[in-house]
Amino acid sequence: MASNPAAASPKLPVPEAIPGPGPAALQPPSPGQAAAASAPPPLSQAEFQELLRHGTLEQLAVGCQRVVEEDRLDRLRRIRERLLLILPAPQPLPVVLANAEVLLSCNQPQAALTVLDRISPAAGAERLQWLLMEWRAAQAAMDHRRAALALERLGAARPARLEALLLPVLRREDGTVVSRPALDVLADHLQARGFPQAAATLLLASQEPGVIGAERRLEAVRLLQALPAEERAALLETALDQAAAVGAWSLVGELLDAQVALPSERARQRRLRLSPRIDDAYGEWLILRQDPAASARSSELERRLRSPEAKGGHREAPLPTPSPSSLTKPILPLP
Repeated sequence: MASNPAAASPKLPVPEAIPGPGPAALQPPSPGQAAAASAPPPLSQAEFQELLRHGTLEQLAVGCQRVVEEDRLDRLRRIRERLLLILPAPQPLPVVLANAEVLLSCNQPQAALTVLDRISPAAGAERLQWLLMEWRAAQAAMDHRRAALALERLGAARPARLEALLLPVLRREDGTVVSRPALDVLADHLQARGFPQAAATLLLASQEPGVIGAERRLEAVRLLQALPAEERAALLETALDQAAAVGAWSLVGELLDAQVALPSERARQRRLRLSPRIDDAYGEWLILRQDPAASARSSELERRLRSPEAKGGHREAPLPTPSPSSLTKPILPLP
């Protein structure tokens, strides 16, 4: 997949939190707020009926959270049905997005997708908002086909756009959000759909240097099992250069292990030279344990790994305080 410069395409939003419109009442409370407020009593039957008849979108959102906490599936179904009817089409995009947001907060992602189907904005900022919400709903519903389609439309066949777009994939208990580049998320959706080659092609289109680029190439090689060993080795060599350039020696070891598995005697020797330099006795032992000619060294490494006093054993001694010179130690060249 060819990659065009990001400047040639409209700038995509990079959300720092889960996107979506709606008043502050729709936002989940922080853990501190939740602890400070006492849990409200369960909704009475009369209160629930009143909510269904006359509740606003905001009131239904709050009521739905209470029903979820009460684990009342029968009431949850009725609120979902009400939310599907409360704002019938046609409605402007902000209303549709707000409705979908409430359904998502109510653990009803499939219903949120139904609401989003009521509108299809033209190209522009509104369509980007709609596609982001569609991805969120499809992701929550585990609809990998629709989630992948939304991201493909966001990327418009330009991997650089997907690399620049961060998607919220997890909200921690403290309210902070974990995000990932849309390119990696799309690759995951393609794998889940049974298209490993398409996922690998997308990952290889990445222009990101350093650790991220190296990790994407490693994942692509793992997906391209049918690719000739020579071509996979070449991809891993590029990834090795990227990882070594930033001193990511743990990743270098992982990449060399992948080359050894091809198999590659050159990679095996490089891995053996690297292990002592990065104090990776376990990695060295994994390579030598099946080599009869290296039985002595393998046994020595195994004793070290099993020793409770040795570094890397069952119990490590406290690490010495590093000297100032060790903090400025130059990056080792790739062996």
